[in-house]
Amino acid sequence: MAEATFKGFSDETFAFLRDLKANNSKDWFEANRSRYEAIWKGEAQDLIAAVSGPMSELTPPLKAVPRLNGSVRRINRDVRFSKDKSPYSPRLHLIFWTGDHPNRSPGMHLVLHPDGIGYGAGAWGYEGPALKRIRTRIMDQKDRASLLKAIDTASAAGSALGEPDMKTLPKGYEDASGAWTHLLRRKGFVMRTLERVKSPDWIKAPEASDRIMDLTRAHLPFIRWLAP
Repeated sequence: MAEATFKGFSDETFAFLRDLKANNSKDWFEANRSRYEAIWKGEAQDLIAAVSGPMSELTPPLKAVPRLNGSVRRINRDVRFSKDKSPYSPRLHLIFWTGDHPNRSPGMHLVLHPDGIGYGAGAWGYEGPALKRIRTRIMDQKDRASLLKAIDTASAAGSALGEPDMKTLPKGYEDASGAWTHLLRRKGFVMRTLERVKSPDWIKAPEASDRIMDLTRAHLPFIRWLAP
C-alpha cells in the first residue's frame, strides 16, 4: 500500500482541464489561478507525496518530487517554435524518474487530459555514445532477450512502442536480421498508451496511488533496462 493518504483526483481537476482547453488564454487563467493552485497543482502534489516512499523503494528507485519542474511538468507551453500559440497545456503531466534529470532520464509518466488519461515509460532522444551503447546491448542476445521480456511486460499493462525513428537500419548494423531489428532503428525508447484511455474509476478514488504504483511496477523492467 502507498504510504500517504491521497483521495484520488477530483472531478474538479478534469473540469479545470476542460475549461482551460476551451478558454486557453492568459486572462482566463489569471481569473482561475486559485483553481490552478488548489486543484491542478494541489492534487498533483498530494499524489506525489503519497507515492514518494514506494517509488524510492523500487529497483531502481524513482524520484517523486512534489514541485514544478520536479515530478510536475509546468502548465506553461513553450510557443517559440510552434504555430499553436496557446499559452497553456490543458493537461497534468507527472514524471517519476531515475537518473539526474526528469526530462533526460528513464522514468514513468502519468498524464491527465480533459477526457481521459495516458501513461507510459522510457526515455527520449539517445544520441552519440549513449545511443551506441544501447545498440551494442541490443545486439547482445541475452541483453536483447531481457529487453524484449520487459517490453512484453509493459505491453500487458496497455503500453506499446511507437513507430521507429529510422526507416532503415543504421550504418554498421545492416547485417542484423530478425523481428527485433526495429529496436536498432530507434533513437528513443518509449512505451506508452498510444490512444487516450477513458478516465478509469480508480483515478478518482483513494486506490489511485496504489494503482499508479501497480502500473509503475509493470513498466519498471523497461525502465531498469534503460537506466544507466
